[in-house]
This record gives sequence, C-alpha cells and structure tokens, in this order.
Amino acid sequence: MLVVFIAFVVFLIVGMPIAFAIGISGALYFLQHLNLPATIMVQLPLTQAQNFSLLAVPLFIFAGNLLNCGGTTDRLAKFAGILTGRMRGGYAQTSVVLSTMMGGVSGSCIADAAMEARLLGTQMKKEGYATGFIACNIAFTGLITATVPPGNAMIIFGTTGNVSIGKLFTTGMLVGVFMMVVMMVTTWAISCLRGYKPSRTEKIPPREIWASFKECFWALLFPVMLLVGIRFGLFTPSEVGSFACVYAIFVGIFIYKELNVKTFMKALEDTAKDVGAVMFIIALSAIFGYGVPIDRVPQAVSGFLMGITTNQSLILLMIILMLSLVGMFMEGAATILILTPILLPLATSIGMDPVHFGMVMTTTINLSNCTPPVGLSMYTVNSILGCSLNEYMKEMVPWLITFLIAVLFVAYCPGAFMWLQNLLY
Repeated sequence: MLVVFIAFVVFLIVGMPIAFAIGISGALYFLQHLNLPATIMVQLPLTQAQNFSLLAVPLFIFAGNLLNCGGTTDRLAKFAGILTGRMRGGYAQTSVVLSTMMGGVSGSCIADAAMEARLLGTQMKKEGYATGFIACNIAFTGLITATVPPGNAMIIFGTTGNVSIGKLFTTGMLVGVFMMVVMMVTTWAISCLRGYKPSRTEKIPPREIWASFKECFWALLFPVMLLVGIRFGLFTPSEVGSFACVYAIFVGIFIYKELNVKTFMKALEDTAKDVGAVMFIIALSAIFGYGVPIDRVPQAVSGFLMGITTNQSLILLMIILMLSLVGMFMEGAATILILTPILLPLATSIGMDPVHFGMVMTTTINLSNCTPPVGLSMYTVNSILGCSLNEYMKEMVPWLITFLIAVLFVAYCPGAFMWLQNLLY
C-alpha cells in the first residue's frame, strides 16, 4: 500500500481531480499483485455504489435542495436575523444561527456557505464589515451545517465504519449547538474589537418572534422528525431519506406554496450535480481501500503510534493533528472513506466510543473546507464576495484557533455530548 499512498499524494500535488487520484492510485495495488483478478477493479466501484446504506446520501441531498427551492431558506434567514439582530455584529451572528438551522436542511457546508454569501454578504459589506471577516465568518460557521443531522459526513462515516447513523445524528445535534455557541462568542469578540454594531437597535416584539417562528416551524421540525423516526424504528437511515424527500415536497407545495415545476426541476438539477460528484468519489474509493485490510495497514498505524506513546490522550491528539493536516490536501468525503478503516480500529483500541470518534473525525475533517489549499467553502465564499486569498488568510487565524479548541473540547469531554445518545439508546 505504500506505493498506492505515494502515488495518491503525487497525483494530488500535480492537480489531478480527487476522484481520479483515488481510483488510479488504487489500481496500482492490482498491478503490484498480478495474482488478483483484474475483474475485481471493475466490480468494486459498482458494489460500493450499490451499498443500500449509502442511498441516504443522494436522498438527503435531494431533500435539502427541495427545501431550499421551496422557500425554506428565506424564512430561516429571517428568523435567525430576528433572534440575533441586537447582538454585536448582528448580520454575522445571523450567519452563525442560520448555519445551525440550515444543518437540518442542506447537510452540506459548501452549499450553505454559497447560499449565505449571496444572502448576507452584500448587506454585511454595506454595514462596513471587512470582506475577509465576512468570508471567514460565513465559511467557518458553515461547518456547523455538516455537524447537525443529516450531515453527509456522518452518513459516510457511519456506513464505512459500520457505526449507528442514528447515534451519530443524536450526538451531532449537541455538537452542532456547541459549535454554534463557540462561533457566536468568536463573532461577538471580533465584532467588539472592530466596532461592528447590531443590525437593529429596537426591542423585538414577542409577536414578531412568534410570527417568524411559525413561518419556519416546518423546517425546524425536520431534523427532530429524523431523529425520532430513526430512534423508534419507524425508518432506517435510508428510508428516512425517502421520507425527507416526501416531507420536503409536501412542505414546499402545501405549506410554503413555492415549490412548482420550475423550482422542482432546479432542485433536480442541483441534486444531480451534487450527487454525481460525491458518489463518484465514494465508488472509486473502494478500489483504493481494497488493499488496506490485506496489508494490515490499521495494525501498522496502531503499532507506529503506540510505539511513540501509549498515552491515550496523546494518541488522540496525534490523530486530530493528522486529520487536520490530511484534510488540508484532501476532500472531506474521500478522507473519511480512506482513513476510517485505518483509524477507527485504533480509536476503539484506546477505549474510544465509535460514535464519539466519528464526531471528532467528521468535525475535524470538515475544517478542511476552510483551509488552503483545497478548502472548497473558502474558495466558494471568496469567489462570490470578491475576497482575495491573502485577505482571507489574514482574517482566518482567530477562527481557526477557536475551531480547533472546540474540536479538542469535543474530543476530551465526551460526556458533554454523548449523554443524549446514552439516554435515547
């Protein structure tokens, strides 16, 4: 597998698309072992793509796009603005809360970042916010979206590592709320230093809050229904994805009355693009990962880290640092697919709960969307806002430090986030 990993790194350095880098480097393993039937290379991607559990990924992506095209986003943005308008950096605080609520809608931090950059970016510029601050605020708070169920990263990790997706969703809800609080504090601190004012000064009447809450009630109910449905055995994770699509169509047509033929076709188009990219990576990752158990890579990694130290806390810290560095050069879904079979056995061997490790891993890997050179959320927001990479990098430091501290808290204080999962399951 050493040749495979070296080839993969080389392909990334020369700029090869991640899916092809995974597939071609994985094929080298079969060229090294000519005794393996070549037909396996063809069968593996097809078998991986036909995994019934992975059906949840395209279904949740479709449901999220249906809710977005059906008028949910604007209502959530209005409600978030009402809740945070009187805080320091009002529009930036709106981005934090909106990202948390959008987690139950889109499940994709990149889609959320693009939406918020268009929705809030122009207004924040008019209010005098620095462009770099706006870009970092939207990109980093968008990471919350991937943590709140139904985050795609959790589905991929649960499927790859054979970990309960329902438990991951339940724990992810608490981690998402914690990340929201952390990002709000960060936004408040920077806004105080910069003198960014609230977006509104008058007291908000309870009647206005209630009216806005009623408008987006159906969207806020969505992640709750997912957790309840999975917990009480009404749906499997794949079946709840189908329910999510039906629910999104019902809300868009009969509640918000904004889902029509045109918006439905737009949702289909966006879903085809999103699913095509994600599932292509997932399919080709089967070729890459075929030799991992054969060459006993998990045991080798465990032996290497255990040879450095047997302290469980230090091993966990090294895993987090490894994920942070690897994530800077690899797309999140690919990182989870490749490293889960390697690191999950190591984590369980040092006594970590698989669900807890899943949250640490997915949260850390999501950070790669905001860091160069592969940060997709970073590039998306910068292109929409017209922010230079140099300006973004200058503003990124406090957000990056805060997020890493939050990840360490999630890693070393599992009881604060696992209690709901323990209660329900």
